[in-house]
Parts: sequence; C-alpha cells; structure tokens
Amino acid sequence: MIKEELTPKQIVQELDKYIVGQKDAKKAVAVALRNRWRRQQLPEELRDEVIPKNILMIGPTGVGKTEIARRLANLVGAPFIKVEATKFTEVGYVGRDVESIIRELAEASFKMVKAEKMEEVQEKAKALAEEKVLDYLVPRKVRRFGSLESYEEEESPAREKFRQMLKEGQLDDRIIEIDVEEKPVSVIGGVIAPGMEDIENQLRDLFSNLTPSKRKRRKVTVKEALKILQQQEAEKLIDMDEVASEAVYRAENFGIVFIDEIDKVAGKSSGSSPDVSREGVQRDLLPIVEGTTVSTKYGPIKTDHILFIAAGAFHLSKPSDLIPELQGRFPIRVELQPLTKEDFVKILTQPKNALIKQYKALMETEGVHLEFTDDAIETIAEIAEEVNEKTENIGARRLHTILERIMEDFSFEAPELKGQYIIIDEKLVRQKLEDVIQSEDLTRYIL
Repeated sequence: MIKEELTPKQIVQELDKYIVGQKDAKKAVAVALRNRWRRQQLPEELRDEVIPKNILMIGPTGVGKTEIARRLANLVGAPFIKVEATKFTEVGYVGRDVESIIRELAEASFKMVKAEKMEEVQEKAKALAEEKVLDYLVPRKVRRFGSLESYEEEESPAREKFRQMLKEGQLDDRIIEIDVEEKPVSVIGGVIAPGMEDIENQLRDLFSNLTPSKRKRRKVTVKEALKILQQQEAEKLIDMDEVASEAVYRAENFGIVFIDEIDKVAGKSSGSSPDVSREGVQRDLLPIVEGTTVSTKYGPIKTDHILFIAAGAFHLSKPSDLIPELQGRFPIRVELQPLTKEDFVKILTQPKNALIKQYKALMETEGVHLEFTDDAIETIAEIAEEVNEKTENIGARRLHTILERIMEDFSFEAPELKGQYIIIDEKLVRQKLEDVIQSEDLTRYIL
C-alpha cells in the first residue's frame, strides 16, 4: 500500500505540485505517512504498540488544510474521508452519530478495493462478454442428452466471422436484445428520523439481500451491450468476501480521516447554551480517536491505527479549549500561514490545476483563446490580498470570486466569440473591479 520509495521529501514535492506554501504542514503529514510504512516493517508484537501521531492543523479558511489531506490520500491510494465536526451531535440529540465516520471510511475502502479487483479481471470479463454478445447474435447449437444440455464444441463459420467483425467494431451500432440483471429498488427511504441514516442504510441492505435480483430484457447497441455484460461478468469473477476483508484491513491500517471544523465544537458550553452538545461531540469522538472497535457491514474495524487529521480556523476559540483528553490525542500541531500576494500569484499560475489554466481550458472549449498578462495576475493577487485584509480572510477562495467577476461577461458571450483572442491585462482587471473596490460596502457583498 505505502511505497517504500516515497520518502518524506518526495511526498512534499508531490504536494507542492498542487498546494502553494505551507511547508510545516506538508512536512508534518509527510512524516506521518512515512511512519506508516516504517510501522509495517516492524515485528508484529511491536507493530501493534506504535500508534499514529494524529495531526491538528490550525489556520484560516482557504489556506490548503483540506487539500493537503486529500492529495495525501490520493498519493498513496489510502481510504480517505472528510467529515465536518459540526454534523455530529452528542448521543441522545438528533444528528449524526460519530461512529458513522468509520462506517463511511469502510465504505470508501470497499469501493476502492472493489475497483482494483474489477480492474484485474477486466480482460477475462471482456472475453466472456464477447462470447455472450455472440450468443445473442449467432446462437450456438445445443446438444441434448435427456435432461442434460451442452453446447456444440465446434465453432460455426458464421460465428467465427461475427467474432472477427465484433473485434473490428463493425457491429457497434447494431441493436440487440439482452438480459440485464436489475438490482431491486429499495422500499425504504425518507421514513426514518434525521440522525438515523445508518439504520436506514442497514435496513436497505438487508431488504436488497432478501429480494432476489430480477432480469430484464433491454434493447441496446452491441457497443453498449459489451460494456454492460463486461461489468456483470467482472462482478461475478471477484470474491466479495475477499474484497470486504481486504477493505477492513486497509481501513484499519491505512485509513485517513480528516475532521474539519473541529474548532466549532471547542469552547466551554454552559447548560443554557444552544450548543449544549458541543462538549458531548468531543467526548464521543474521543474513543474513536483513542482506539475502539466499530461494527460495519464489512466486519468490525479497530480504529487504533487510523490516522486522524483535524483542522480548524480557531479564530473564536483556541486548541486549549478542546477537552484535555482530545488535545492529548493530537500531539502534532501545525499552524498554517495566511496567504500573501506572492502566494496568490503562485496559486494562479504554478499548480497543475491552477485557476488561470482552468479558465483557459474552459474557454478553449468554445474556441476562444484566453491570455492573462503578468501585470493582470499581479493585480488580481494584490486585490485578493487587499480584500482579505479589509473584510473576512477567506484565503485562496477569494481568487475564485475575483476571477468570476472578471470573466463574467466573457463566459456569457463565449459562444459568439469563437476564434477570437482575449487578452486580460491590468487595465481590464481594474476596469472590471473598479466600482466594487472603491465602495467598501460593495466589496463586502460582491467580493
């Protein structure tokens, strides 16, 4: 699962492709990830003793907290989920139960393993799907021995010819009628109180297992039939019990849970406060972070070695406002720095998924060539920094609102501008944003 060659330095280099700055945070997660590989190399009796060092990221919104965790999980192909602490409430109140975090992680792990196993059997499934399509096009002769039936061993010349045509794609648009397995539609849904979604899902699974799957005749093209039948055959070729046990193993040993908005459940709550269950959420999170066993539909999952990364802006509360036991479970604290003008320039141009690159690609689809001059990019970054200082600091998200404002008319008129070159320079940027920047009230509302 975790490649030996991914050293902490290489992990940071990979994260640098998508996230600007925040060296401390990248370093902390890189070490946490490498420690997982180191743990796997230890003798078994010592391996169980090594617990992951959970991380608490502190920093304003829009500086890359979530992105770091998400890219980290993608990098190693680890099961990953992001949850908001504010969605959960203390046991006894209406709202989601914290154990559903681990059930979601198990689901993510199962989907990941299933996709990998399906990929492994695609070649075999494709061959079987081709045979089935040929059975619909050129049925094979059936030999009967009393009640026993078997197909003729010898291929007919017509079937051989059709096989060749099928491989060459000559039959792609021909319509055939095939049998498709249909999953039964669940009768349960929308009848259970909020916060009881887990029970609803379990009941849905139970009823779907009790109801046999139906077969339905569908008219589709040969190309579509190959896709449908290949999917069906691949599902038959993989052992779901093996997938479930592998999913549990991966979730336990490599799972990453990102708990956002942890600062919203921090702070002393008095009995008369509307947020009476805040501290209760922390108490409920505690056993999961400390290590407990949660039952999921794929089997029980021990949470001792799952890596938890919590994040929050902590502008109204402090990490010390969390209950002491929970603080102790996040030994690594990383402060993320607010973004500067220089950072904004890099965010606009350097990452693989840079905003300027995205807008250029979107306009290319309409045949419009878009170009941003260097002084335009500088001006956008300058305005973003200024607006963040004047109003709320929402980090890199401010660039989205500013760019949308600049691009609004061009995006609207793009279909009529086909074949044109649009150059966005400093003058145009200031012209588009002039009214908004001059009036502080407008800035608050629009940017």
